[in-house]
This record gives sequence, C-alpha cells and structure tokens, in this order.
Amino acid sequence: MKSETITRSGNLMADLQKSELLRVHSIETFGTHDGPGIRLVIFVQGCQFHCLYCANPDTISIEGGTLMRIDEIVEKAKKQKPFFGKNGGVTISGGEPLLQRAMLSELFLRLRKEGIHTTLDTNGKVIDKQTKQLLETTDLVMLDIKHINDDWHHKITRLSNVNTLKFAEYRESTGKPMWLRYVLVPGYSDQEEYLHQLGKHFKDYKSIQKIEILPYHQLGMHKWEALGWKYELEDVKSPDIASLKKATDILQQYFKEVSVG
Repeated sequence: MKSETITRSGNLMADLQKSELLRVHSIETFGTHDGPGIRLVIFVQGCQFHCLYCANPDTISIEGGTLMRIDEIVEKAKKQKPFFGKNGGVTISGGEPLLQRAMLSELFLRLRKEGIHTTLDTNGKVIDKQTKQLLETTDLVMLDIKHINDDWHHKITRLSNVNTLKFAEYRESTGKPMWLRYVLVPGYSDQEEYLHQLGKHFKDYKSIQKIEILPYHQLGMHKWEALGWKYELEDVKSPDIASLKKATDILQQYFKEVSVG
C-alpha cells in the first residue's frame, strides 16, 4: 500500500509540472512571521514528514488542497508588491515545497523578473538537480531543523535528517542567505547536549544569518482529532520562559542572531 501511495503521489506531481499548476493548501496575505518584511505566503500541499507536533496535519496529504496556476500567484504578488517595501516578498511554505520544486523554479524565476524577493521555507528532505535549480532563484532559505540527532529526528518526523543536513551543506556552498528554524519541544528537542551539538554543527556556516526558536504549542491538536489521528504530544506543554532562555543562551554561543518566534 505504501509503495502504491508513493507512486500515486509521484504521478500527481508529474501531472502538475506538465500543466504549470501548484497544489496549494492556503494563502496568507500580509504575513509577518515567514521571512523578512511583509510577505505573501503560499502554503503548498503535501509533506514527506509526519511531525508529532505538526500544527497543520491537513497539509500532509498530497491529494488535498487547491490547484493554482503559476500565473495566478505571480499576479497576486504583483498586486501586493507596493506593500512589500525593501524587505518583503513571497514565501513558499507548506506542507513541503520541495515536493513541487520544478514548478517553484518557474514561479521564482518569474518573481525575480518582477523584482520580488523569494523565500523558501523547507525541511530540506530533497536535494537533487531540480532542488539546486530552484535554489538558484531563491533569495532566502528558511531551513527547518527538526533535530540534530538522527534517532530523535526519526522519533519526531518518522524519517532521517541526513538529507536535511546535506541540503544545508549545499546551500552553504552557494554562499546565499539561510535562516534556521527550530521548534523547541519539551522532552523532545530541548536537550542541552543536542542544542550544543546543533550549534557546533553549524557554527562555521557563513550563510546562516540567524536561528529562530519556535516554541512548541498545541494549537493544531484539534485538526488531528478532526482527521481521526492520535495526537501523541497531548500531555506535552509549551516550553516555559526558563526553558526558552536556556535554549537561547546555548544557541547564542554559536549563532550571531537568535530570536524566539
């Protein structure tokens, strides 16, 4: 059954690429939390990870969402461009954008011709020729690091972090800007030893401008219930001020800018 699902998803993506369509979950205008400045944020449908704390589990299935033409998105961005100012632009988030990387390359190319800044919010699971082509027209990458330890990464996402780290390494080799994003989950991703390991792994990266600590919350739990899925972190509370400060203090030893989102 799993292989059939993967094949069906692959066929869906191939069909979208041929027709210049993106499978979109939702759109946020005037977003201020997904990249610099004021942004048009496109949340695409489909994700390989199955994070325990996913706030939007309805984005995981590749078969959901609405089909949108690239031209429609470009026109929306052009209309909003006067509000972007010097720092704003378009952010593609998810779900996982790299599942639709070929079409995003076309979208980002058209946005660049319009002088619109592009940001990619990704888990970095796919690193291939098409991904590298997309990164050529990506002004900023926001890379979601779920955990630096691969065993814990499996516990949180069901998959390995190997490709995510390879993705970061490739982005670093291009010399183009990157932010890291890290969800701090008590008991899962707040271990001091691994926060130090995270910092040591990335401390020499020149492309990383900042790391954002995103406090875990349960705001998406009702969506899991609506889907009939068990929410395994029901008893896990959001990190308190002391925990956030401890994580911030550790990461400030390795990164020039640490923020709490």
